[in-house]
Amino acid sequence: MTTYSVRSGDTLGALARRFNTTTDKLAKANGISNPNKIFVGQKLVVDGFDAPRATGGSSKGSSYTVKSGDTLSGIAGRHGTTVGALQKANNISNPNLIYAGQKLTIPGSGAAAPSKPASGGGGSYTVKSGDTLSGIAGRYGTSVSALQQANGISNPNKIYVGQKLTIPGGGASPGKPSNPPPVGGVNGPKPAPGGSAGVTVAQLRGVMPNLSEAKAKQYLPYLNQAMAEANITTPQRKEMFLAQLAHESGELRYMEEIASGAAYEGRKDLGNTQPGDGVRYKGRGPIQLTGRANYRAAGKALGIDLEGHPERAKDPDVAFRIAGWYWQSRNLNSYADQGNFREVTRRINGGYNGMASREAYYRRAQNVF
Repeated sequence: MTTYSVRSGDTLGALARRFNTTTDKLAKANGISNPNKIFVGQKLVVDGFDAPRATGGSSKGSSYTVKSGDTLSGIAGRHGTTVGALQKANNISNPNLIYAGQKLTIPGSGAAAPSKPASGGGGSYTVKSGDTLSGIAGRYGTSVSALQQANGISNPNKIYVGQKLTIPGGGASPGKPSNPPPVGGVNGPKPAPGGSAGVTVAQLRGVMPNLSEAKAKQYLPYLNQAMAEANITTPQRKEMFLAQLAHESGELRYMEEIASGAAYEGRKDLGNTQPGDGVRYKGRGPIQLTGRANYRAAGKALGIDLEGHPERAKDPDVAFRIAGWYWQSRNLNSYADQGNFREVTRRINGGYNGMASREAYYRRAQNVF
């Protein structure tokens, strides 16, 4: 019987995609009644759910149907090919624009396999265009935090093409999960004390009671991925992060600012230097990213052309990662750890607008966690 041990940051939806199955099938195979409730160290049966492999030397290749939450880099890693090869095979001009249900041709020859690990240690990998640290971690059956520790990476959203990464542990082949690295050991991640990344639908709606269950389920995989990437792992960090998001987005109701954005026109402090920048770069996402300069910075950190395609900032797969990047780039975990909600607010808002509302959400989040 083949099993997989749940790691910090895992979701059943992400694991289902990794093993080329559905959340419902994986839940049924493991007697899971609530797919949003899995825990670190839980053993999941994954017999029959093998991750897809590249077709070797076949010139025709294979096909794949895009699922909700997929990225081109993740699909490329799962099939042993590259983002560039997938773009070419499918006439995709923008690697950040794929959609659920889209049929992709997987190039037969693929890319050269990542270097094999040396005996007794991990392997190495050279970062390619479109890669993310979370995608690489999933490909090699490790975690983002383990990759950060092994490579001295302080910001998981900042990796660059050509960067050589050490793959920690036993060097699992891409696409196949390995045993989780030991926590606290030389080769293992050291998570912040108090818990792991991720929340449940019930917890999310406990903080945001006006959020529908359907919307909560839709957003949860993207939210949990962003929280894992930003190391929002303790109850205190979750409480402050979700409270701020609840206020900024009206409990995730508004992924795009209602106003036109014309009020931001000519705001050089936001980098709005070109005619029409105010409207083009108005607030989007659960943390309301605003201004050309901020779009450029977020896009550069996440490897997405947000300056050229600002509308992507309101899409859940990007929007929540932007919120996580914004949180981490301003070192807000450290203020959350100190219990300094006021300073977290100032660094997000630039002042203390809506402080009473933010504090009300914070108190609700404290009751939840």
